[in-house]
Amino acid sequence: MGTTRQVLMVTAGGLLALALNSTGPAGTAAAQGASDEPVSKTCREGPRSREIEIQKIEPFKVFDNLYHVGPCYVSVWLLTTPQGVIMFDTTQEPFVDKVIDNIKKVGVNLRDIKYILVNHGHLDHVGGAARFQELTGAKVLAVEGDWPMIEDLQGKPGGRDPDKKPNRMPKRDVVVHEGDKLDLGDQHLTLHTAPGHTPGVMVVEGIVLHEGGKDYKAIWGGGAGGGPGLAGAQQGIKNTTMMASIKGIQVNMQTHAWQPPNGAPGGGIHERSKLLAMRKPGDPNPFVDSVEVYQQRTARALANAQKTLADEQAKAAAK
Repeated sequence: MGTTRQVLMVTAGGLLALALNSTGPAGTAAAQGASDEPVSKTCREGPRSREIEIQKIEPFKVFDNLYHVGPCYVSVWLLTTPQGVIMFDTTQEPFVDKVIDNIKKVGVNLRDIKYILVNHGHLDHVGGAARFQELTGAKVLAVEGDWPMIEDLQGKPGGRDPDKKPNRMPKRDVVVHEGDKLDLGDQHLTLHTAPGHTPGVMVVEGIVLHEGGKDYKAIWGGGAGGGPGLAGAQQGIKNTTMMASIKGIQVNMQTHAWQPPNGAPGGGIHERSKLLAMRKPGDPNPFVDSVEVYQQRTARALANAQKTLADEQAKAAAK
């Protein structure tokens, strides 16, 4: 029987490289399969996604004013402005210390973080919020429907922490409602709600990313559908119509490294980061898509939502 040794390494561009080195025939197929699988998928889905060490990646600069500071499976982004920094999501234990180190590595002072946006109330997004709230003095923002579920996580054992230490949740700062505005420096953001995946779910439009004298429009957030049943299907139409109404998007700041079932157009986060690390002067930024990519994505989502609504209406009529 062959044996398998796991090798982990992080490139200068922030890509976590995974390889399985086999020493015998029994490991050959597994090694080949692992080398063929995108890193973004390995750390996001399947049995290896629960491994702790593969999540501890190095940070990387994506645009002049945007950094990815880890971990591998769920994204913590920093958007810098002349008046301070906006942090998107907070990961969970046991990864918070590594993210803190990564923030320092990219040269951001923790006290310069003014706002912390939580995509939704699941632990992988909000688990580090209390520590960052204390370290930075920043205001934590979450959608109204998700604050109760965030607070309900207090004291429960962490889902990925090997020591199962009890969760510490942030104090309730800012309650987000549909259409709220957030202005900081040169960023003028509109906050949307897209309930379904959880009672809240935040979507942020208006993000402007800078590089080489050019500006790019970005979006952050969203989630799956509108929830179960007829009411969920109706909410799904509202969510996808809102997403489709946002025009000119060139950068999708993914909340997770991999979007099932097939990643994301242009690749997952860590496939793009590899291209970013190998980029030559004058090459396009691999995190920038044509506006058609977002248009097609939201058109598919809206078509799926319409089909789901039709199916739920038929079920209701048959009762």
